Amino acid sequence: MSKLEKLTYGFTLRRDTGTKDMQSVSRSGADFITSEAPRIDLASTRKTIRPGGKRASQFNPGLIIKSFNTWAFKREQPGNPERLVPAVTAAVAAGRPLDFVLYWGKGPRAEIAAPDLACLDYLGQMAERVRQAYAPGAVFRLIFTDTHAALNGHPAAAADAYFGAIDAAAQARGFASARLSDVVAFAREIGADTPEEEPSGEILASLIACAAKWYRGEGSTEQGALDYYRMNMVEKTAMAAAFPEAVFVTFNGSEFRDLFPATMPIFYMYSLRRGVGVKPWFMSAQAEAVPAAPPPAA
Repeated sequence: MSKLEKLTYGFTLRRDTGTKDMQSVSRSGADFITSEAPRIDLASTRKTIRPGGKRASQFNPGLIIKSFNTWAFKREQPGNPERLVPAVTAAVAAGRPLDFVLYWGKGPRAEIAAPDLACLDYLGQMAERVRQAYAPGAVFRLIFTDTHAALNGHPAAAADAYFGAIDAAAQARGFASARLSDVVAFAREIGADTPEEEPSGEILASLIACAAKWYRGEGSTEQGALDYYRMNMVEKTAMAAAFPEAVFVTFNGSEFRDLFPATMPIFYMYSLRRGVGVKPWFMSAQAEAVPAAPPPAA
């Protein structure tokens, strides 16, 4: 089975309509486990605007954007903000949920913990805000960064255990998931290439500082940071090719803008609640700073 077949396993890739992206073949980690799952056309199973409900022309893209683009969730103003309206308009025209995609990494823990669940619940609060403004709502797609985990020296078994637990919790909340390695393979199979880029001194210094904390791979932290940057240059192009009408969410700030897709709207978001920017996978299981938060105020 090819990488592309694995990626779309359990779904019908609608080549007759020219579909060449992953938004039409939303998959989760369970698709790799199920060996005899029926093939289904996702176009017939997505939430759409039903007769008797609002027509697409009755939804205001500006109000939909306002539902999530608030300081209750964002840590700074979005990148490529002019691309938010086209992304929302495309979802409304198709009567489908608004797509958000985000990287989910691997830290020291191999098991799911309270910070992870708090983060997933926070994403769920944002999805609910969208649903209140737009009936089909929103879908979050967690892109598990297995490529980064391998670079950082995490054993594959530990990464698989952690990502599997997160995937189960995400699916319980109506989210979808994919492995970043499969996104890259998908992009390569549809001919999405990327030019080689070298990092600026400023961003390389930031990556080296991060590598000093978390890099456990072979070689120096400097080389690890450079490898990480080059890896991201390929991956950001792959993400844009796979999810052309999605909003890219990150828990990082705009100082790392070069690592994110150039053509996608970028939503810089808090991780657990307003004021918290630490990624949940880097927090200890006993973290005290993650009590259940009430729905955030706008």
